[in-house]
Amino acid sequence: MADIIQLLPDSIANQIAAGEVIQRPASVVKELMENALDAGAKEIKLIIKEAGKTLIQVLDNGKGMTATDARMSFERHATSKIREANDLFSISSMGFRGEALASIAAIAKVEMLTKPQDDELGTRILIEGSKVKKQEPIETHVGTSFSVKNLFYNVPARRKFLKSDPVELRHIMDQFNRLALAHPDIFFTMYHNGNEVYHLPPANLRQRIVGIFGKNANNKLVPVSEDTDILKLSGFISKPEAAKKKKGDQYIFVNKRFIKSNYLNHAIRLAYDELIPKDNYAFYVIFLELSPSMIDINVHPTKTEIKFEEERLIYNFVKVSVKHALGAYTVTPTLDFGMDSNFSSRMTHDMRSDGVEREQSGGISRGPKLTDQQKDNISSWEDLYQGLQANANQDHAITVESNLMNQDEDQPVVMASKSRKDPYQIHNTYIVNQIKSGFLLIDQQAAHERILYEGYLEQLKQHVGMSQKQLFPISMDVTPADATLLHDILHKVNAIGFEIEHFGKNSFIIHGLPVGLDNQSPEKLLETLLQQYHSNMELQLGIDRNLARSMANAACIKRGKSLQADEMHELVDQLFACTVPYKSPNGRKCFITMELDDLLKRFTT
Repeated sequence: MADIIQLLPDSIANQIAAGEVIQRPASVVKELMENALDAGAKEIKLIIKEAGKTLIQVLDNGKGMTATDARMSFERHATSKIREANDLFSISSMGFRGEALASIAAIAKVEMLTKPQDDELGTRILIEGSKVKKQEPIETHVGTSFSVKNLFYNVPARRKFLKSDPVELRHIMDQFNRLALAHPDIFFTMYHNGNEVYHLPPANLRQRIVGIFGKNANNKLVPVSEDTDILKLSGFISKPEAAKKKKGDQYIFVNKRFIKSNYLNHAIRLAYDELIPKDNYAFYVIFLELSPSMIDINVHPTKTEIKFEEERLIYNFVKVSVKHALGAYTVTPTLDFGMDSNFSSRMTHDMRSDGVEREQSGGISRGPKLTDQQKDNISSWEDLYQGLQANANQDHAITVESNLMNQDEDQPVVMASKSRKDPYQIHNTYIVNQIKSGFLLIDQQAAHERILYEGYLEQLKQHVGMSQKQLFPISMDVTPADATLLHDILHKVNAIGFEIEHFGKNSFIIHGLPVGLDNQSPEKLLETLLQQYHSNMELQLGIDRNLARSMANAACIKRGKSLQADEMHELVDQLFACTVPYKSPNGRKCFITMELDDLLKRFTT
């Protein structure tokens, strides 16, 4: 039998290795910016074109490389960070594996310009698909510049599966933000397609957070700080009332390295227990500092997963530290955080305000004028009621067992039934509606999401969104990431009834809201819309479907809202006028049917 095992050529081996290290343009950004940090740079500039698919350029003023080091840096497992195996347990640099540049050079066209402080000339190297095309001396600034062009040009299958530009840009911004948060003393700038997205001069951590997440973040921050002989924790957490239904704004750093840890996220979540709703998430930027010998970061090529030597100890330390910070916040004088009263009274005020807002925003938001198909749907829906009207006036009394916690067993409550066609609510969440074969149990939020979703899709298609002018225009500042997104989809947002004008940089002016939503907070509505849009971007829905889905989620009637009988009737009728009344846009059932035969079986088995 002939021998069949052979060594792979370096070019193929590098492409395979690149698949682990370089997953998308954001991976290149991470590796190049981390190299700049390890080089001692005080200024780092990131330049992106077409979400990194055309160009990723990182320029720094670090120490640079000699001609020999520049050439060696592209070899696999070439690194200046470690010399022996024991060094893996005392790593303080961002990179150490020696795989990044070799992986990037295997799947892109790379140009590097570099120069150390003491050399008169620098070095220019061109590499395509792991092959060195040119190396020459050149005049350049002190530091290093990497230009990565046409990512995955020689791996078309990988390039094919890249997401849309907004999705890939979002991942790049996430990587940029993590490194900028970890190093507030360094000057970071970022440009996309010629536009400056971030301009972050050296600052303290609070100022850096505001620079990334906007001015509104400042008054939502609570400092957290604990120090022991073996472990130090510092950073900021958000006030409980600032929690959002959005994952992704949770940052944990260990020795300035961003990590992903469900274990530590759970510890922080537990510290907020009963202070925020179950489906909301607090914002936090937390730094842990401990001896490198107590952690293992050589777990995964991306280096975002680590193992702790004392995992349970760190878990409890994080939980207790966050609890202490929240406890201090509740009694801290208003001067520190700009509050009018303590935490409990603020929460009471917010709850009362929320209740007033809900009362003022009654009524069911409608979609556009009904199509012929929707009219047919209503006709079919009304057939389910046939035979009920004859019994509508046959009111009768029914006896129900009273709540054992509040009433004696021998004191039944007699209730007169309403007309069988009258719907009613359960826990201000579900609507019970009789039909001739039994009853429907309708999820009011899922149903209203479906109604709004189809309505907004039609408005986007027809460009017929109606707007209600605001009495006074409202100026709103958003994060650079949200500003970039909103600027790109602004024409679509205005097509569903908003009147929003870009007012330079990260500022927008809201002149009007879609009809039927004028009682809602414009800032809160737009903020929720952008959050949902970001969350849906990975689904590749396209702008119209994503926007309609996001807007429906932001504007729909929420679970827990009390509805009047006419509002319930209206919601049910509109639901069954929809093209697809069975599922909400995110796939949740809008209603379930309970047949009389099924009920009878439940009482007889």
